[in-house]
Amino acid sequence: MHGLLAETGRAVAFLSRLPVPDRFFSGDPIPVSQSARAYALAGVVIALPAALLLFVLLEAGLAPLFAAALALCCLMVVTGGLHEDGLADCADGFGGGASRERALEIMKDSTIGAYGGLALVMSVLLRASGVAAIAAAAQPWATALAVIGVASLSRAAMVWHWHVLPAARADGVAVAAGQPANRTAVFAVASGAVLAAILTAAAAGPEGAALSLLLTACACIGFTRLARARIGGHTGDTIGACQQICEIAALLGLALWL
Repeated sequence: MHGLLAETGRAVAFLSRLPVPDRFFSGDPIPVSQSARAYALAGVVIALPAALLLFVLLEAGLAPLFAAALALCCLMVVTGGLHEDGLADCADGFGGGASRERALEIMKDSTIGAYGGLALVMSVLLRASGVAAIAAAAQPWATALAVIGVASLSRAAMVWHWHVLPAARADGVAVAAGQPANRTAVFAVASGAVLAAILTAAAAGPEGAALSLLLTACACIGFTRLARARIGGHTGDTIGACQQICEIAALLGLALWL
């Protein structure tokens, strides 16, 4: 199997714990950096179980915040906490490392410190509250679509962050994976923006979707500049942290408009 479909399957396998049929891995190997162009599409697949659960719970009359929290738990189970792990390591490194070398050393340590713990708490709280705010103002089906759109957009933002920064380390997962080419990054960002605009407009209209896209772009650019200033490039942890930050920004844009 070749082309975008194969890349989407491999991206889903890389970014989540969802089972992917063996046929997606047949043929010539596809570099991780190449399959990154399908990250926005993979985000749709990855968020689908959580979105369906959210829809069912909201239709059943469950309070929006409780429903949002359960849907977020489902999403974290599907991803195996991949991006949350990156956020925690990044927060510990940026918060506790006085120098570039010390920050990278802390980020490589699997132990979670105070900064990482607080970052995780804030991320879960803000994302659950954001989904709940949307659910309180929009129909259940529209809220579920917005969750999928935000998941797609935030994973597209990861590719842009990964593309524009050099690897911060001479070794590690990010170096082994390579760096997305310009065409790969453009496709990922464009597809993520289009999917997010269509899916989130159901809940917040075109204006709310536009605000969500704008805040996501600002968050991605701002965090990317911070990573460049603190450690001189990207790591697997900063890529994961970028997804979390951009997901919060996208939800904030929708919630603000509603």
